[in-house]
Amino acid sequence: LETHGQTVTLRAHMLAFIFRRLLSSALVLFCVVSVTVLLSFVMKGGPFDREKPPPEHIQKALLARYKLSGTTWERYTSYMRDLVRGDLRASFRYRDWTVNEVLAQKMPNSIKLGAVAFVIASVGGVLLGSLAALKRDGLVDWSAMFGALLLISVPTFITGPCLIAVFGLWLKVLPVGGWGRWEHVILPACCLAGPYLAYVARLMRNSLLEVMKSEFMRTARAKGVSDAQALAKHAMKVAILPVVTFLGPLAANLLTGSMVVETVFNISGAGTVFVNSLQNRDYFLLVGAVAVYCALVILFNFIVDVLYGFLDKRIKVYG
Repeated sequence: LETHGQTVTLRAHMLAFIFRRLLSSALVLFCVVSVTVLLSFVMKGGPFDREKPPPEHIQKALLARYKLSGTTWERYTSYMRDLVRGDLRASFRYRDWTVNEVLAQKMPNSIKLGAVAFVIASVGGVLLGSLAALKRDGLVDWSAMFGALLLISVPTFITGPCLIAVFGLWLKVLPVGGWGRWEHVILPACCLAGPYLAYVARLMRNSLLEVMKSEFMRTARAKGVSDAQALAKHAMKVAILPVVTFLGPLAANLLTGSMVVETVFNISGAGTVFVNSLQNRDYFLLVGAVAVYCALVILFNFIVDVLYGFLDKRIKVYG
């Protein structure tokens, strides 16, 4: 009976936690979108400004077509009503396209690229950092950290062409650009994941070294447990917590695309669209991009909070 009561209590705490996080997430998303919309409406310049402005009647027709007439408050409330219905309105830059259609066409490519890059960065970084911590101050540790520093220091617009030159033009084992087959994902995903793999590796190494100095690890060694066993059974669950914290925002960042990588490898993705929306004063596309990015950040931070409770029992997520 006692065990059943504890299970019920845990489920109640979990549901309460999820409910609180959903409310706070909705509030954060609402505030971010509201600020973005208001700043877009009040900043100087507009999507229809030209060196030679069009006649006044044409300007009025354009403002009416895109629902930009009226005061700032009227435009804001009108847009938020459409947003609640899932209507992100029409894009100024991509004529005859709605923001929903632009994101639906561009986002899948970026999500596919970002997902592969995320797996490479997270798995590769954790393995490399763990190996460096186990072989501390040795050749493996020095080589791993030197490689990580190199990946962080070299920008992706240098790494990308180097990968193309070596694997595409010299060895001729991978395509240099395009999209469609799985071979097209390898080089851009490695290029995109490189710096983040290095960050994860350094973070994992430092965290693991701190955990290996802790009292419970010394107790495990005193009982005759080897370093590899202590690492697998005890240290990893604690040492990986800072990495999990970093991986939450990283996932959102990678899944929304990279303009540099997508440009270098000729990929039609969301990264370029997001940047162009700001340059072209494409208000509605900009708000849609911000809403997608913010929603992904909130989602993955929520997943991180839940994982905390499973990885470290000392953290009471649902309490």
